[in-house]
Amino acid sequence: MWNDVELLLNDDTGQLPVGLGQECGTALYQVDSLLQITSSEKVSVNPQLHACSSRDGSIIVVDRSVALLDSTGLSLLMHIQFDTNVDVVGMCQDKQFLVVGERSGSLHLIHIPSKQTLLTKVLAEQSTSEKTYLNLFFVKDNADAAIEKTDMTTAKQGRGDYVLSKWEVDPSNALVSAQSFADSSLIQGAAKLQVLDNQLFVLDTENILSTWDIYSLTLIWDWPLIHIEEFLLTTESDSSQVTWQGLANVKLIVMTMPDDKQMRSLMVFALPTMQQLYSLEVSLVSSLVQSGICADTIYFLEGIHEKHQMPSEEPVSIVVMRSLTEALPENRLSRLLHKHKFTEAENFAIQFGLDVELVYKVKANTILEKLAAASLGSYGQEALLDLGNEAKENLQKIQDSQFVVNYCINAPWPLYETTREMLNYAKVRILKKDNRTNAPPSDGAPVSIAEVLRAQARLTTFCEAFGLEKFSGIAWTEFLNNEDVFKIIVVQLEEGNLACAQYLWLRHQADFESSFDEKMLKDLLNAIHFTAPLKELCVWLQNFVIPFSRRVVPDGQKILANWLEQAARNLELTDKVNWPENGLQVAEVFFTSKNQGELGVTAFGKWTPLRCGDCEEIQRLKKLVNDLQELRNLYRKYNCRLAFCDFEKENAATIVFRMLDKILAPELVPSILEKFIKPYLCEHNLQKDELFLQYVKLKFDAVLQIMHGAVVPWCAAVEQLVRQHLEMRHVKVKLLQESYRLMEMKKLLRAYGIRDTNLLKDKQMIMRLVRYILKQDTPTCLEDALKIVEAYMLPTGEVYFLRMMDLIDKERGEESLTLLKSLPLAKAEEVAERLTLWGRLVLQNKADDPEEQNPQMFMTKTLVEVLKFRCSIQKDNPVKKYECEENLKMFETLATLQGYFDIFLSDEEYRNPSLISALLEDHISSYERVRSASKSRNVQAVDCNSEGGKPKTPPTESRLYRLALLLQVSEHELGEKLALRALEDGKVEVAVNICREFYENSWHESTGKLLFAVCQRLCQMLGADVPMITPHGLDLPAVIHQLAGQAATLCSPDLVLDCLELCKYTSLAKEIHGQCQMDNYEFTAETTPSGGDKDPYEEWTYDDFFKEDGIVLDPQTSLLVAYELTSALLPVCGHNFLLPVGCPFSAAVQNLLDCSQFQLALQLTVCAFGSCLLRGISNTMDLAPSEKPCDSSLLLTETRSFLTAMKERSSSVIRTSVLNLLHKVFNSRVIDQNLALGYCTVLPKEEMFNKLWEIINNSWQNYRKVLAVALVGAELAGQYGEAEEKRKFQELVIDAEWGIQLAKFGISFETVFRQPPVRKKELIRVLVQNPEVDTDLILNYCSTFMLDSDAALQLCIETLLLQNSNTNDVEDDSAESSERQPHSTLLAKALKIIPLLSSTKDLVMSLSGILCKLDPYDYETLEIVLRVIQSADEKNTSIQLSQALSLLKHLQSYTRISPPVDLEHQYVLEQMIPLSPAAHTRLPFHLLFFRTALCFWNIISAELSEETFPTLLLISKLMKDEPREKAEVLQRNLHLQYKRAATENVLITNNLNTGEHLKCIGKPANLIVLLYEHHSIDQRFQNPAGRDYPDIHVAAKEIAEINNLDMNKICDKLLAKWLCPSTPPPGPFGDTQLTFAHRTRAFRCLLYLADSSTVESLFKKPMEKVKYFLKCCIYLAEFEILNIPYTYESFHKSPKEGMIKGLWKNHSHEPRAVRLVTELSLEYKVYDPQLWNGLLQKLLGFNLIPSFSRAWRSVVLSPFLTASCPPSPAQLQECRECFVILLRCPVLADLDMVGIAKQYIQLDLPAFALGCLLVIPHSEKREQQIQISSLVLDSIINEKLYEQFWKTKYYPLLKQHLINTHRVKELVDYFAKNNCLDDATALIEEYQEKCGNPALADVPASHLLQMYLNGSEGSCVLELP
Repeated sequence: MWNDVELLLNDDTGQLPVGLGQECGTALYQVDSLLQITSSEKVSVNPQLHACSSRDGSIIVVDRSVALLDSTGLSLLMHIQFDTNVDVVGMCQDKQFLVVGERSGSLHLIHIPSKQTLLTKVLAEQSTSEKTYLNLFFVKDNADAAIEKTDMTTAKQGRGDYVLSKWEVDPSNALVSAQSFADSSLIQGAAKLQVLDNQLFVLDTENILSTWDIYSLTLIWDWPLIHIEEFLLTTESDSSQVTWQGLANVKLIVMTMPDDKQMRSLMVFALPTMQQLYSLEVSLVSSLVQSGICADTIYFLEGIHEKHQMPSEEPVSIVVMRSLTEALPENRLSRLLHKHKFTEAENFAIQFGLDVELVYKVKANTILEKLAAASLGSYGQEALLDLGNEAKENLQKIQDSQFVVNYCINAPWPLYETTREMLNYAKVRILKKDNRTNAPPSDGAPVSIAEVLRAQARLTTFCEAFGLEKFSGIAWTEFLNNEDVFKIIVVQLEEGNLACAQYLWLRHQADFESSFDEKMLKDLLNAIHFTAPLKELCVWLQNFVIPFSRRVVPDGQKILANWLEQAARNLELTDKVNWPENGLQVAEVFFTSKNQGELGVTAFGKWTPLRCGDCEEIQRLKKLVNDLQELRNLYRKYNCRLAFCDFEKENAATIVFRMLDKILAPELVPSILEKFIKPYLCEHNLQKDELFLQYVKLKFDAVLQIMHGAVVPWCAAVEQLVRQHLEMRHVKVKLLQESYRLMEMKKLLRAYGIRDTNLLKDKQMIMRLVRYILKQDTPTCLEDALKIVEAYMLPTGEVYFLRMMDLIDKERGEESLTLLKSLPLAKAEEVAERLTLWGRLVLQNKADDPEEQNPQMFMTKTLVEVLKFRCSIQKDNPVKKYECEENLKMFETLATLQGYFDIFLSDEEYRNPSLISALLEDHISSYERVRSASKSRNVQAVDCNSEGGKPKTPPTESRLYRLALLLQVSEHELGEKLALRALEDGKVEVAVNICREFYENSWHESTGKLLFAVCQRLCQMLGADVPMITPHGLDLPAVIHQLAGQAATLCSPDLVLDCLELCKYTSLAKEIHGQCQMDNYEFTAETTPSGGDKDPYEEWTYDDFFKEDGIVLDPQTSLLVAYELTSALLPVCGHNFLLPVGCPFSAAVQNLLDCSQFQLALQLTVCAFGSCLLRGISNTMDLAPSEKPCDSSLLLTETRSFLTAMKERSSSVIRTSVLNLLHKVFNSRVIDQNLALGYCTVLPKEEMFNKLWEIINNSWQNYRKVLAVALVGAELAGQYGEAEEKRKFQELVIDAEWGIQLAKFGISFETVFRQPPVRKKELIRVLVQNPEVDTDLILNYCSTFMLDSDAALQLCIETLLLQNSNTNDVEDDSAESSERQPHSTLLAKALKIIPLLSSTKDLVMSLSGILCKLDPYDYETLEIVLRVIQSADEKNTSIQLSQALSLLKHLQSYTRISPPVDLEHQYVLEQMIPLSPAAHTRLPFHLLFFRTALCFWNIISAELSEETFPTLLLISKLMKDEPREKAEVLQRNLHLQYKRAATENVLITNNLNTGEHLKCIGKPANLIVLLYEHHSIDQRFQNPAGRDYPDIHVAAKEIAEINNLDMNKICDKLLAKWLCPSTPPPGPFGDTQLTFAHRTRAFRCLLYLADSSTVESLFKKPMEKVKYFLKCCIYLAEFEILNIPYTYESFHKSPKEGMIKGLWKNHSHEPRAVRLVTELSLEYKVYDPQLWNGLLQKLLGFNLIPSFSRAWRSVVLSPFLTASCPPSPAQLQECRECFVILLRCPVLADLDMVGIAKQYIQLDLPAFALGCLLVIPHSEKREQQIQISSLVLDSIINEKLYEQFWKTKYYPLLKQHLINTHRVKELVDYFAKNNCLDDATALIEEYQEKCGNPALADVPASHLLQMYLNGSEGSCVLELP
């Protein structure tokens, strides 16, 4: 029974076994699960599913179960179970009734609201086929329902405008036919029919879907390959639009038959193209939810199995209703990332071109969360490794190095090795990023290499300080991010981890040095526990803490001295065994500590005592040292043990008395005197006889005092005796004092006239006596009362309380406070508390007249002072302090109310809200009356008298606010009340001023609430047209909007949405108001002022932003409806707040539309509809379940109806506004394209594209407008993914841009506008002929339209050359009319164009042809054509250019003397050119140059004369010598070819015939230079023993000989090139032009070529000085580059430290200078701490890390340069100090720790070597190198250094080495000598067990140790006897 229905939210779908199959397609759909139905019983067969959906709701049928949902799908209205399966179901009468047809034949009519069955009737018997009822539909007829059964022969005829034909169904043969129009026998076995537009969709019984024309019944389409079980037609637009839009927006949804895998497919097709958009695999049990055509969401039912089972024979167990909605790729990607489906997300992002980087980053953050969880111990070791590997693999895919580095640093890596590896990876990434020149910018603050190195240094610190066993992700990140290292040190000291604290101090001392102060020093010292090893502690204090404190906080020496003194004294109690030596050791630390030098490191070998000041603390510490030295002598030399406190009270004589007192027996006196006392007397120069006499006298006096201690009766003699004994030191003194005190009490009572001593027996009577005495108010009454109370051990607090209460009653407050402050704190606390309770009781008594009020006022003021004192003494109890402060606040308030407002309240009344509210309201009313009266100048009319007749101060605003604060009403609440009261009176200015004052003076959330309330009330008043007083000139809409904005900036989070809503509508109202008035700027002429004085408003007004021109609005009408709408949309209480919105919305929008204010109408519509939609949904979703169903249904109905009407109205307004706005935008002066694009996205894309093309078609040749529209269209098409449309618009953009550009040159683009690119060629000739068009424009034109640029340029050249020719037949009038340019200018232009040609072949051929057709007398044109052909440098030309040009030169200088001959006339006729007038003065070039010799002589012979003969002879010789020149050219070419072949042969012979070398054969000098740069030269230097290197010298020499080159000149040039680069420094240095860089290179070459003796003979200096000179030259070369003029002499003589610091001061911003300072500092050992601090920071900043690591290594290894084995004490101290520096190194991971350890081994310092190995941060490397520790450990064992390693963390390592090398007996001997028998026995047992001898377990420990000690030296395994 499918009886469990559960509605699913989006978040619940992840818990559902979704089981979705594969999906594919070009469209993207979002699949959501809305509802699931399960069965309470076991399902035996798959259920039968069918469902339908409409605007009224959804009905789901699963077998016998029927579920009814509302239209939103979020509420289950009804769920009913029937007896048999349900065949048909439907709703009618506006969701009032549900009709259900069962398989049994029963038909049910159910009333939905009441869920009652009204009618049940059996209309048909149960069918033998599958269903009893086939279909159910309702018609608006007399009959309520029409039922079709299987035995019905004729179906009901449909009626209406869309009925196309009358159909009949024959159930016997399942035949469908259209009887009214034509025979439709082609349509057989129809199972489902649906008509849409003019098409009929038919699904037959063979599961084939086809479409037919409705009029001709012609088959249009069918799908025989897809077997379909169900189909559905949907469209997002209105169904009425289908009739005129066709099937353009219609989609076909089909559910296919099961395939071989028992799976179905849900497919979506686009009509009419039948393109498959989407396909989704669903289970076998699936069905479409039938819905109307106007549906934007597809619903379907699917049966699935539990636990994600694959399709099987088992029936489904869950039925799910799913929705299919078109989605954006970004949303799908977000959901995949939210569900952590990263593989799918990555593939999806790649498929849709989304940001794959986002996927990797989200995955990285997810892994980060897992790593954080892993740090809590929820993962195993293998899982941790997998997480780390997954993170590393993912980070490698991320290109954002900034993100990767941040991730690697901050991730809580759970393993140390992973952390180290990831930090190394971060360093690599950031170095790669820094090396890139164009690194992409990253979000957030950039991470520098310094931060990575800081993290690596912190990791090294963590590893060594805490150990790998404590490493976890959380611990690591906390340590990394903890900036307060000093606090960590303090915590470690408090926990007793001295070694950890020492290591942290060593590595991070610099981190807190700048902030270290005396308080931190105190915290450090107070955290030290003396349970730590004292020796290590003293060494740390002596060498590090104390020197550091002296240097950083010199004034802290007093603190150190005090602490050391106290610490030394405490050791007497905590470590008595080692006292007083341990105390002396601690006290001496202050005076034996080292002084720190300027380097920040202890100066080597300088152990100097501190020159102490004269401060008291240091003097006390000095005295302590002396006393402890003396006490040590007493302990060790004289065997006299005294407590140090006793010792300090003694002198030398009394110490002798103490020594005598400690003699236990008389017989020991002589030996003790001789052995101890006499040496002590001699050492201190004491007289023995006199001292002994004093000792005996003292003894007798003591005996006499004891004898006189007897008790005697109370008489004068006894009293005298007692007095005497009271002055003495005696054990009975206290008893005597008590008796004497009782005697005094009796005397005291007699002074007050009381003689009855029996009154003192009862406590109550005693207290009455005390009250009586206090009431007497005598000067000694308090003292006497206290004596009585103390005598009988009663509490004294009662006495003080009674005394203070009396003083307060007498208004003597100062005396009472003085008494209270004189009491002890505890007693004062008790008395003050009782006084507070007393005050509360007094205030409960109402004081109605001044006589009663004054004492109360005095008491309250006094109690305020009492409570202040009480608060001041509450330091250790925060609870009491808080209680006291609260009481103080209350009494201060009550006192203020009494003193300033004559208001007397008790504490209970003060806490009564209703009473306080009424009191405040009364004062507000009084204040308003006074204010009104003052404005009307009638102040006297106001009643300012109190009820008691006492004049009252008139209420003012300040007093009112002060009263409100006293009454616990905030000033904001009071301000809100005053502002709203003012608005009720219509006083807008008062309310606005209140708001302004609060906003300017109190930025608080409460101010935001006040502003919101006032703004909301103003909107309501304006919307209701409430009369109000508005100041003149106040722009109230602007003020309201300003208040709303201010409220939004200050309000609390729960009010921010309402404030933003208010801002939105007040802004709209303000804009509407702006359209209601005419301002000064409205009709200002557009001017462009010069200079910078430009009006900002004018600049904005005339900027490229669209400003709509509309009709001025009527302020009375427009503002009224605007604020009425605003008030209606604000949150109010009521049944349905949406209903009042309709009228003002319609009125406001219509008013704006009527006035052509479409921007405001669109903005108002979108905002109002959005607000109504959100409010409607939130109100209906928040319906309480307890509300009545009828009320809920009514609210839902009203909301739905309103929103539907609102949607229809809004859609109409939006469409109208957008279309009108587009028209305005595109016709504006400056088109705002961004705004137009935004408007285009509002309406459907097809409509918008049609609109844009319509605008374009109507724009004709307005290229500016066309360009703007096309740009908008291209962007819109790109956003919609319409590639074809985008291409069309982009082509139009290009055309429009060219139209605009060519119009500037007066060229019309009309003929080719919007024509294919081929037609664009027609315009090239026009471009070429235009003199203003340059070649760049022509090339750009050809490139844009993919035309042949060479042809265009060739045409351009030809046009230029022929511009002045007689044969120029250009038809353009403009060309003819333009002035002629000189031939030289034309030639220059043509020559500039030639390099732009890709090939000059066509140009030469064309010009050669043109040359023959030119006028033979136009020498100028002929010359420039020949020059162009010559410049083209084509080898294949048939013209001898030089000869032709020479001929032209001769002809230009010759003047003809004869008329043209017949040959010339014949030539011009053949060429169809006119005879030029120049033919009478010039000879024809063509006939002389191109024709035969006969033709030549026919023309020349007519010109022969005596004058012309020389010129004609030159012309004749020019034409005769041509063959010889050709032969000479051929000979030269052959010789050149020979040289090239010979040179190539040399390269081949020497194996140098690379492509690069062969290219340089024609330039042999360049080839030789290239050979000397061959890569084999470097290889020869690196590997001199290598073979097969080419002989460069031989090859170069042969090539030089072949090509007649001077090899010496080439070598000189190469040396000059390499030794002296072509880029010299800015100026010469010294007297020579050679720089030190040149000299350095030459020097190095010399040292490489020559041996030592040769070099020494050249320089006349030893080789060491020569090398030093080279080093100086290297440094001087660097100085030259930095423009610092040093000579060798000045550099050599200058003080190096000053030189380095000067260089640093002036050039620290240059990386090269920083590197030079580093090298010089290391070379000359300059280690100034301030210099190196800045230097190391710059090295990090300039990414010079290798130099940084080298610097640290040089500093650490500096002692080894001069040390020898064995090292001297000074050298040993230097090695120790450098080891400390090594531990401080921040780049410890980059140092060669093994190499440093070897240096310590060479000096026989194995402990330091082992320390170096143990701090290697790489565990695997440490384990590989730790074998070196065997040597170190052997050295430790040989030197018997067990004491230094015992009880340290290195002891297990030493013990294991002893066991492995069978040298355990040495350590056992050490344990035995030091009485560590348990340790010795444990070691023996562990060793014997390892040696396989566990039988010794039962041997007693003492016997086992004795056996082992008695064994031979070489024995290792003990044997039992």
